[in-house]
Amino acid sequence: MDSVFHEIFANFNFAHFPYVFISVGLLCILTFLLFISRRFESALALEKLGIPISLVIGAGGLFVGPYGIIKLLPEDVTHVWRSLPTPLLTLIFASLMIGRPLPKVNQVFKQVTNQALLALLLGFGQYLVGGIIVLFILIPYLGVDPLMGCLIEVGFEGGHGAAAVMGESFNKIGFSDGLDLGLAMATIGLLSSTLIGSALIFIGRYFGWIVPFSSDEKIDTESATPANLISRLKLLIVNIGLIGLAVLLGISLLLSIRFVGSFSGGIIQEVTSTFPVFPLALLGSLIVRYFLERSNQADFVVEILQREIGIISTDLLIITAMAGLDLPLLFKDWVPLLILSFGGLCWNLIGMFLFARICFKEKWFERSIIEFGNATGVAASGLLLLRLADPADNTNTLPIFSIKQLFLQPILSGGVITVIAPLAIMSFGLLSWTEITGVLTVLFILIALLLQKLPFFNENIYD
Repeated sequence: MDSVFHEIFANFNFAHFPYVFISVGLLCILTFLLFISRRFESALALEKLGIPISLVIGAGGLFVGPYGIIKLLPEDVTHVWRSLPTPLLTLIFASLMIGRPLPKVNQVFKQVTNQALLALLLGFGQYLVGGIIVLFILIPYLGVDPLMGCLIEVGFEGGHGAAAVMGESFNKIGFSDGLDLGLAMATIGLLSSTLIGSALIFIGRYFGWIVPFSSDEKIDTESATPANLISRLKLLIVNIGLIGLAVLLGISLLLSIRFVGSFSGGIIQEVTSTFPVFPLALLGSLIVRYFLERSNQADFVVEILQREIGIISTDLLIITAMAGLDLPLLFKDWVPLLILSFGGLCWNLIGMFLFARICFKEKWFERSIIEFGNATGVAASGLLLLRLADPADNTNTLPIFSIKQLFLQPILSGGVITVIAPLAIMSFGLLSWTEITGVLTVLFILIALLLQKLPFFNENIYD
């Protein structure tokens, strides 16, 4: 149990306890400001343009941070904030499935299949692109370590949480710079996802790919919750408790997996020992919702509260990650990082504008923008971009994405493949690993093309 909580709250330095209190206090203030600011017309106007309010506040935090122009925030505070992606991502995943009724399998099978195919294309394609870049550019001209071929997927798909977890694994196999490079790549991915994703939403509105956000779509939080303050407080406590229960279930599942893995040895033990907790928090969220519905207690769940908790957690993740950017780390190995980032971004954009048209016949923009965010700056960025593109979730993308994550999060984005990849490169070589991922990428493209030829998958499946 201790090791799991250490993973969730890694990098907290309790020797500087006052700064922990300062950091938490500032987060509480930011939470209040986010909750209030999103009610103002100016914030809504920014989101209509595809600019999240969290991006503005995060940029302000970077401006006054230890590497900004006005150095008001001490580095000890931003050091605590840099440890928050994993717990915040765990909180986001734990709230995803609780707030909505569980759909029937036959209603979502086709949607989830198509969503998963695009995610698999993007994920394995990042290994393919990374391997090609390292083999033909970075090794011949810069003499880098072959394990850099993993960095696009680790940093973009996995984010700061996966980079921190994989850093220890990289160090064990002799790639001591893996942690810093992974964190730097995750930082670039988060920034790219938010900035480029916001620009894509603006372009999408201009060309009519998405329905413009209107005031009619604004969620009325006042009518959806009790008027009595005490009743609201009770509902808030209950809904936070349900999310906490989902997190505890995720931790319990992780402990069980690691306990079984400890008897297996070899690569299985290596995978289970570095497996993150947030995918299992999503499964815990599903389990909580299932038992609430089975016991007819789903009325305790307030969808708006669950949504608000997830939204604020997403915003806080963006803000703290931006404000805590380690700029010197980005400048340390900027040439290989820039080349890898450019290749990864090009691949993700190709996936969004080409492969998404293959996978989705309808509502392709909303369903692909969330995958672009997930494949560039982790799931939180994808959820943020979806919120900007489809505030009321009229396309029903959020539940489909959430169910897809149940199956794919344990595989990519810090899952089994993320852990296996560096071990495979050490065992078989980067060329062989690149060939394997290339074959898989082509296979997923062919499957997507084949499914679109089948009448069963060509029906109006998104209505």
